[in-house]
Amino acid sequence: MPRVKSNVVRHKRKKQIMKAARGAFGGRSKLWGPAKETVERGWVYAYRDRKNKKREFRRLWIVRINAAAHLHEMTYNAFMNGLKKAGIEVDRKILSDIAIKDPSGFAALADKAKKALAAA
Repeated sequence: MPRVKSNVVRHKRKKQIMKAARGAFGGRSKLWGPAKETVERGWVYAYRDRKNKKREFRRLWIVRINAAAHLHEMTYNAFMNGLKKAGIEVDRKILSDIAIKDPSGFAALADKAKKALAAA
């Protein structure tokens, strides 16, 4: 079997890991073993939390819409059902934004949702 000298590649990989480990405390940023462990664990968390971030934001938007709907004597469920029956297709992110920044606009949406529910 031929001899392999992976010096350049190995140093490049090591340099990348050590650069990513900057900011960690003590040996975690200075020593190869702990630094590699820290960085790899961080990458796993980053991958997982990119998925979780989407879930958390959707939950936040639903909580905000629910709170705004309760101000207009409606539940979140009834509000969303009314919007669907009224043929209004607005995603939760935008509805949440409207609830916070434009209460009068949200009130108009709530009225349309109520009318659509009464008609159905």
